[in-house]
Formats: sequence, structure tokens, C-alpha cells
Amino acid sequence: MYEQYHRWYSHRIGREFEMLTFGYGGFPIIAYPTSMGKYYQNKDFHLIDSIAWFINNGKVKVYCPDSIDNDSFYNKGIHPAHKIMNHVIYDDLILNEVVYRAMHETGFGKVAMVGCSFGGYHALNFSFRHPDKVAYMFSLGGAFDISSFMWGYHDDNVYFNNPVEYMPNLGEGWYLDNIRRMGIILATGDQDICKEDNYRMSGILHSKGINHWLDVRWGAQGIHDWPAWRAMLPDYVSQIRW
Repeated sequence: MYEQYHRWYSHRIGREFEMLTFGYGGFPIIAYPTSMGKYYQNKDFHLIDSIAWFINNGKVKVYCPDSIDNDSFYNKGIHPAHKIMNHVIYDDLILNEVVYRAMHETGFGKVAMVGCSFGGYHALNFSFRHPDKVAYMFSLGGAFDISSFMWGYHDDNVYFNNPVEYMPNLGEGWYLDNIRRMGIILATGDQDICKEDNYRMSGILHSKGINHWLDVRWGAQGIHDWPAWRAMLPDYVSQIRW
């Protein structure tokens, strides 16, 4: 499998940022790590190996950016206002330094967003905030309510990055039209600690007339762990129309 390591200075976060990419070309997939995970996590836990056929046959190119969760949601040493502002900066970095790069390198006008566990939050929230840039969104074992990280604090940045808040209030118009065009999969399992979060989000999407697939796995694939996600992801990548 063709793999490249990328490192550059990001003025948005004021330090160097790292990323791995896999493949020569194909439809671009942005794959977030899990909570506080590094850019190599999806490789180390063999999530990338699970879709090797699609990568090696030029169907997809996968971009695995670093996270800055330690500076945002999981940083207990700063005020929640600073937590969410750091996340807003990260969202801007992913859009302008990763997504636009992926579209330029592959020649596609949109990307797919993928994430497991808290990476599922990142994938879904980014997709719904920038629906004109995203054709597919696959959340595997995701959870979508960030209020527990905010310790009771609330502002516009919290609201507009908390999908369980802003999605129920989303009116007809540009955002909703673009989200309705998206291929959306919410993946969970009967033993997944985030199962209820996925049922809740599925209900919100239904209420807005947003087609999606709530895929609930059972048995060995029903857990909140890498073996289940490795089994799920090839099924979802096969839905991409390249």
C-alpha cells in the first residue's frame, strides 16, 4: 500500500501538523482518529488495512490527519470557551489544510468523512457544518453531544458545534438541501456504549427528512471497538460512487 507522511507548519494552530495518506488517487476520504488519537492511529489499529483493496485499486485515497482533542474537548486545564474555540480552529484547519488539499490532489469536488468513536463526532459535525464539501459521512460508534465537555458553559460556538442542538432547529434552505444529498451512515452495535446516541441522531435526521442508514450490528460486530469498526468500514466504502 502506498503511504506518505506529511508534516507542515499550520498558522492556524501555531505549530506543526502531521498527517498520513494512503493511496495514489481515487475518491478522497478524511479519516479522523478516536479521542485524543494521533494521525497514525487508524493505521496502527488496522482500520486502513480493512479497506486496502479500495486503496490499492485506486478507488479511494485516505487522509488521516492528527487530532487536537488534547487542546480542546479533553483539556481540563482551560475554560470551556477556550476549549470550543480551539475546536473551531481545528475545524478551520481540516477544511482549509486537509479537505481542500484532498480535493485538489484527487480532482474530486467533494470528500467522504469517516470517524470511529469520538472521531465519529468530528466526521458528522464537520459534514453538517460544511455539507457542500461532503458527499459521504460514515460515523462508526460515534457520539454527538458535546455538552458534557462544557461543564455547563454555553455560547454560539458550543451551539453550532453540537449537532444534537443545531440539527433539530435547522430550517429549510441551503444547509438542509445539501445534507439531504449526502450519503449518511450511522453505525453502531447492540453492545455499543454509544448506541443510544446513534438512535437519537437517527431520530433527528428522520424528523428533518434526511435519508440515512442506521446500521445496528449484533454479536461480534456489536461492540464499541476496533474489530467491529474494521468489519463495518469496507461495507460503507463500497457505497461510494467513484
